[in-house]
Amino acid sequence: MNDAPKKKPGPAASTAEPHKSGNFLRNTIERDLEQGTYAGRTFAGTPGNAAHHAGQPLDPAKIRTRFPPEPNGYLHIGHAKSICLNFGLARDFDGVCHLRFDDTNPEKEEQEYVDAIIDAVKWLGFGWEGPDPADTESTRSHLYFASDYFDDMYRAAEALITAGLAYVDEQTPEQMRATRGDFNTHGTDSPFRKRTPEENLARFRDMKHGRLADGAAVLRAKIDMASPNINLRDPALYRIKRATHHNTGDTWCIYPMYTYAHPIEDALERITHSVCTLEFEDQRAFYDWLLEHLCDLGLLSRPRPHQHEFARLNLTYVVTSKRKLRQLVDEGHVDGWDDPRLPTLAGLRRRGYTPESIRLFCERIGVSKEHSWIDYSLLDAALRDDLEGKAPRAMAVLEPVKLKLTNWVELFGGDLASNVHLEPCQAPAHPQRPELGLRHFSLGPDVWIERDDFAEQPPKGYFRLFPPTEVSAGSKVRLKYGYIVECTGCEKDSQGNVTAVLATVVPDTKSGTPGADAVKVKGTITWVSVHEAVPAEMRLYDRLFTEAQPDAGGRDFLSVLNAASKTVVHGYIEPSLVSSRVIHKPSSEEPTTRYQIERHGYFIVDQTAATALPVLHRITGLKDSWSK
Repeated sequence: MNDAPKKKPGPAASTAEPHKSGNFLRNTIERDLEQGTYAGRTFAGTPGNAAHHAGQPLDPAKIRTRFPPEPNGYLHIGHAKSICLNFGLARDFDGVCHLRFDDTNPEKEEQEYVDAIIDAVKWLGFGWEGPDPADTESTRSHLYFASDYFDDMYRAAEALITAGLAYVDEQTPEQMRATRGDFNTHGTDSPFRKRTPEENLARFRDMKHGRLADGAAVLRAKIDMASPNINLRDPALYRIKRATHHNTGDTWCIYPMYTYAHPIEDALERITHSVCTLEFEDQRAFYDWLLEHLCDLGLLSRPRPHQHEFARLNLTYVVTSKRKLRQLVDEGHVDGWDDPRLPTLAGLRRRGYTPESIRLFCERIGVSKEHSWIDYSLLDAALRDDLEGKAPRAMAVLEPVKLKLTNWVELFGGDLASNVHLEPCQAPAHPQRPELGLRHFSLGPDVWIERDDFAEQPPKGYFRLFPPTEVSAGSKVRLKYGYIVECTGCEKDSQGNVTAVLATVVPDTKSGTPGADAVKVKGTITWVSVHEAVPAEMRLYDRLFTEAQPDAGGRDFLSVLNAASKTVVHGYIEPSLVSSRVIHKPSSEEPTTRYQIERHGYFIVDQTAATALPVLHRITGLKDSWSK
């Protein structure tokens, strides 16, 4: 299932920027390269066993790493750390990183997830092409599936059986659990452990040909039931499972266990550094046991891969368990795998996080062997640092109330019915990037302002709009990029609710004119003219959970869901904020522009929302406002 070689000038380069921060994995690779640990390694251009690689040229890649997701869900921010690490190490050490799907569990795997994973890795800026050993001027795709190697895995299993290193066990699952022992008690040998290789081989072939029922038998490695490492107490290698596989269909009714399949996949692909998270540390002994024996039996080649573990990403206020993410989706607590509140890469992407910000975040948190919790605010900080220098600015009103400029006709002429004067205004698209040009909009007699920009009884230190009193005039504020206005009062409905704020324009105070500084004010407010405002739906997000560690201590994580994690408001946006193509002609293409809406944070237009109004997601605020 691999692409044919493609002619290109050298290896395909990742679009992700290199990072050279030191960590124990980089130190390990540097040591291996200095010592020539993998210097004599050959590679035929495609995965294969020892015979396949015999006589082939030296591998042009100095190292090979891999990112091996199981296609049973969508990738999340924890996977992003692994992606950046594995692809980044390969990039920095003139190697290649393989994308390999560990599809050994057909009941939970779907093509939808395969496609979503491929898309997510590409979106993060990484590729899996590398030099073709037969033609170093060409590149070859290194996208693989564990199921590509089912035949190899089966041959390896028969070789282990013939060598007396594996046997078919027909105990029930309950009996196997009971005889496995625990940390204080040795395991007990299975009554089937003494079968001859010939008997085991025949029984294993019965498993393969469907002569035994699901769960009736498993193939186990014969290692040591008294081992202090429970993972070496005759672990299962194959189980019977009649299920249609997304790649192989109904060809197989036995499937390899992940812990058996994964080392073989690494060896067939000539991986040098198999990097995984710490929960697999206790499995390393079996990883080594299996590969050493298969190399001794002549099925695999040396130098073989070695496993190295690092601490997984623990991010506050989210869950990254695929089971729990699936529960959130299936039970309707969120709006699908790409819900902007989820830590899935699809959700982060839809919310508006950039691949650059996620790579920056992964670089900043580093790599270690120590478990720790990373505060979610660090992810938002990386996003702000990425967008600050490139996000165009715009204005929007999220909770609108009308501001009526009552002396507009007196100052500018015309009338309020059909001949309204519109005063042209302009502002830089980005204050530090003049090459982005200006955005243009107009000021008219009625504008939308934020409701909290007016207070009938202002608190101390309030510098926005408030009405005159018997002892003082109404406040003066600047309409940003426009005129200074003076509040004269407000209009209310029968219930006493403010329906409009009244003000007069202070003449000759327009921004950018000689009189702009003639009147000093302490307050500046953003606005959108009523006559050209675009109605929009804004979706504002907060943490999905109210507790930093939602499932700590066995707690039901659903009990700490944040009811205020999503707020929908209807307001108005500046017409320059989005083009008509984006608003009215949504497509599958990802919008390339995020905006900083002044005062409110960073936003992105949702291309997929099935609503009449344009929908904007707030990616994050201008600063961390989460109150712990």
